[in-house]
Amino acid sequence: MKTAEKKQKETPDRQSILEDELLLVRNSGEIPEIALHASLYYLTGDEDGPKLVLGDEEREALYSAALERAREIVLRDLEPRNRTLPIFRGPARSMANWRRLQDFCARIQRCCPGFNKRVAGALITFLEAEIRDVGEGRKTSSVNCSAGELERYCGELSLHPSFLPAGWTELCTK
Repeated sequence: MKTAEKKQKETPDRQSILEDELLLVRNSGEIPEIALHASLYYLTGDEDGPKLVLGDEEREALYSAALERAREIVLRDLEPRNRTLPIFRGPARSMANWRRLQDFCARIQRCCPGFNKRVAGALITFLEAEIRDVGEGRKTSSVNCSAGELERYCGELSLHPSFLPAGWTELCTK
């Protein structure tokens, strides 16, 4: 086998490299923006990287993967089924991740249209489950923020607190 042919077979193709990076960004940890920038650096500037010149579609795919992961993280701490899992950090963490997502969107000049409605719905569902489970004595409240903080979050989501289920303030920390 010729040396050039052997080298070509050993080197992953562009599509495989990009797919690997997309998976890394999409499944990143708490701050997908860091994974995004690490991937962009690796792909385009790292001495050991492939030194690609990314097209708009390729760059957009990486941004989309980071945004999808960031949205998932916001919702994770409003999922009632997660309340017993080690990954659960409560509505206070959802608020922090919401704000981080908003800042990230501003930095990359993208938005998540309608996502606030999805988060608002998740918050209502979460509080309904909390009220039911706490009221039935099955668990203690996992709402780890004050009523005022939760009201501010509602404002950021364009959700009027009157849409929250009755008794939600009783779940909040003082």
